[in-house]
Amino acid sequence: MESPPGSARSSPEAEVGMRVEDLWDLQEPQLTPTEKLNSCFCTIPVSSFPPAPSSQVVEIPSDSTLADVVETLSKNRILSAPVRNVEASDDASWIDRYIGVVEFAGIAVWLLHQLEVVARETTTDSAAKKEVGADELAAKLGTVTLENKEAKMEGATFADEEAKHVVKSTPSEAASMGGSFLEALTSSECYKNTKVRDIAGSFRWAPFLALQSSDSFLTMLLLLSKYRMKSLPVVDLGEGKIENIITQSAVLHMLAECVGLHWFEDWGTKKLFELGLPIMKPNRLIKVSEDEPILNAFQQMRRRGIGGVPVVDANRNKAIGSISIRDVQYLLTASEIYKDYRLITVKDFMMTVREHLENQKDSAAPISMITCRREETAKEIILRLDAAKQQRIYVVNEEEELEGVITLRDIISRLVHEPHGYFGDFFDGVFPLPENSRV
Repeated sequence: MESPPGSARSSPEAEVGMRVEDLWDLQEPQLTPTEKLNSCFCTIPVSSFPPAPSSQVVEIPSDSTLADVVETLSKNRILSAPVRNVEASDDASWIDRYIGVVEFAGIAVWLLHQLEVVARETTTDSAAKKEVGADELAAKLGTVTLENKEAKMEGATFADEEAKHVVKSTPSEAASMGGSFLEALTSSECYKNTKVRDIAGSFRWAPFLALQSSDSFLTMLLLLSKYRMKSLPVVDLGEGKIENIITQSAVLHMLAECVGLHWFEDWGTKKLFELGLPIMKPNRLIKVSEDEPILNAFQQMRRRGIGGVPVVDANRNKAIGSISIRDVQYLLTASEIYKDYRLITVKDFMMTVREHLENQKDSAAPISMITCRREETAKEIILRLDAAKQQRIYVVNEEEELEGVITLRDIISRLVHEPHGYFGDFFDGVFPLPENSRV
């Protein structure tokens, strides 16, 4: 899976790699590879990072509806986008110009809350022998709301807010959320009229956190790994506008373009188990059965704060697929394909989405799953993930049984480490620090 000779020397990402190479050769020989990389990345400003495609540098006006946001994210095939405050003045600073980053995960969680409340009410109605039609479902959806929070929540994350509003549905309630529910949801006034600013508490972080062009690669890599940021806008202080967005996927692609460079080979040829990967123990891996209702899977991701889960066969041992929180878009943008389902299982969902994409002649490859063994190298899985444009790879044994998962964040976290006191007051008033932080 090596890149063709010379191909990794002409790309913008490879140019960054060559810059690291020059700095690598100047490092003290007694330093460990990670210490050398820390020193190299601390020297390079994020202004050197290759610009993202124009389709990925998207801003969402704060008065956009949820339906509009889902359409925009889906069309541009991005997981998140910064939300621009339409009420900010033209001369506002970047801090006042943006109110947060909206993610598919945030919208999905908010909508799942709506569905769960209505499912509980509908289950009660069914028990009372009362017929509930699509029109009534839509009406019920219009009455379910979360308590709105100020757009700029000081030091609060979505997990804090969600804990106050969790509605745990039973298996029968989740199963009742079939095609009619999805059709009612996507046609409801709730979905069409709710503004993105109204669910500000569902943003991953609040308020808006961005990098300045003078910040270092080390800062960027730590935020994308230890501090769990999926993407980082880079702001031009002079203009007060976003000039680039750096994602975990973009960093992985940069690493893939550095194959063959001394610094990368020194680190990348280590086996996964030598790097402490996978981080998660097998008994903590969350998985769903192909026979479960699809909304159960999204609820699992919602409540546990994870971006994807493997799908296993009825015996719950062999992996047969994978779904991510991003795949909720296919419940929202193509709800008509489920209208004949009384119960949408995970298996139904995967099969129907594949057929839908084939009919649309869409080259996207959701639901697919890539696997590896613990004995493979970091370089091998980086190249595989980059080629497949996937966010995670699952570790299996010789019997193809699941042993763990490795995410892009896990890989980046093994590239650098956080020096003691590195961030200083960088996070003051922005968001809570992760557990065991040394800042």
